[in-house]
Amino acid sequence: MSFRSRRYARELGRRGGQAKAAKRRAAGAPPAPYFGDFLTFREAVGRGGPTRALWTVLWRAVDGLPLDAEQLAAWRLHTGRQDAPAAPCREVWVLAGRRSGKSENVMLRATWRCISRPWSEVLSPGEVGVIPVVASDRDQARNSLHYLKGLAKQPPVVPYVAQITRDSVRFRTGAEVRVVTASWRATRGYTFLDAVLEECAFYSDETGAEADVEILAAIRPALLTVPDARIYGISSPYARRGILYTAVSEHWGQVGDEVLIFNASTLALNPTVPARTIEREFETDPARAASEYGQDGLVSFRSDVESFLSREVIAAAVVTDRRELPPLSGVTYIAFTDPSGGSQDSFTLAIAHREGERVVLDAVREVRPAFSPEDVVTEYAGALKSYHVSRVTGDRYAGEWPRERFATHGITYQPSERTKSDLYRELLPLVNAGKAELLDVPRLAAQLAGLERRVARGGKDSVDHGPGGHDDLANAAAGALVLAGSGGASLMNWIPLGSWSPSPWLRDGDSHRGWLT
Repeated sequence: MSFRSRRYARELGRRGGQAKAAKRRAAGAPPAPYFGDFLTFREAVGRGGPTRALWTVLWRAVDGLPLDAEQLAAWRLHTGRQDAPAAPCREVWVLAGRRSGKSENVMLRATWRCISRPWSEVLSPGEVGVIPVVASDRDQARNSLHYLKGLAKQPPVVPYVAQITRDSVRFRTGAEVRVVTASWRATRGYTFLDAVLEECAFYSDETGAEADVEILAAIRPALLTVPDARIYGISSPYARRGILYTAVSEHWGQVGDEVLIFNASTLALNPTVPARTIEREFETDPARAASEYGQDGLVSFRSDVESFLSREVIAAAVVTDRRELPPLSGVTYIAFTDPSGGSQDSFTLAIAHREGERVVLDAVREVRPAFSPEDVVTEYAGALKSYHVSRVTGDRYAGEWPRERFATHGITYQPSERTKSDLYRELLPLVNAGKAELLDVPRLAAQLAGLERRVARGGKDSVDHGPGGHDDLANAAAGALVLAGSGGASLMNWIPLGSWSPSPWLRDGDSHRGWLT
């Protein structure tokens, strides 16, 4: 090939490379922001129509858009306000019935927010603006992710999608929607464009903190530097406590308030739900149905659910920095266990003793799933023997396997004569009267604070953990403390005094607890 031919070929290659580079730059450049408002976007992805008319009223009010006469009538019923909104709101708290389209609507809103402006021009170089969708639990998170990833495949959205990951969608505008479970740790350290608190009436945290309060406190500062950033708290109502209840108590029906409270029943927001199904729910349990589905256009907080133990009372019972007490001579220890098969719940153990009028929690153990039940029984048998306890009381519904497995280690397993609710009810006066000493174990305190008293039809009440919560540690601790306070088991466990050896023949009330060697 001649010199001229080679030079011509190089020139063609150079121009081709420049063309490819230009094409890559064009492909990598973010597209122009989505031109339409939120209601236009909603129609473009097929989520409008007459069955979502009340959602239209809400979103028009959120953005400060005018309402017609029919919409204004709906506005007055569902907000308690008479005057139409004059400007966009700063925060939105929506009480909505189940199956009303909550997840669909908040995911629509978050997606539109991400593609509606070039966020890379608002944020610092390399910074990603995040819209966290804080779900109450893993199931809720999965449900929200399904909506989010489905939207990312819609034709109006596809050009803006940069990356789809396990729990988020990142957009080429420099924004990202990320679904996280309820934790204040997961909501710190980011710049937020908006924040969605989904099913926020059901947040729970076993670190000892009030999960919803801590999450809200972590989110608000992260919104300060972003124009028009807004909090969307949306949930079915539940108990009369928490950030949703507080927001409603402070802002419902307040004229001109920047915080908007919107309350609507399932049928008001989604008239496609069969009305007869909801009627049957009211026939079965009116208090629960009024909260989950609502009636006369509105939902209500449950009147039959209340906190069982206040955080203040629990905090007063906790001995600060006391994690565990060692076994002592001359002390009668009582043990209670809440067994688990190893796949769902924790396997827990608690040991307590009585000192005069007071009951003292000495030790708690918890093994979370997944685990081998036999290995846990072996571990707990060792702990019981270190406190010279030869018998443990446990859940009567666990079947025969705990009795058999503990017996192989020389420990007698006795099914509890009291139900879980009975144990909690007997624990209540001990804690309220300041006659119980608790260990400084945050998960235990959180589980005790999460207990709820529910009054069923006919007036009978029960005590249990709230939705999505756990009480495995609380159950074991309550059992040990209550049994210690009531005299323990019918067979006395041997405790050494000085140099002693165990005797299997001694019973409760015996003045001696072993044989001197």
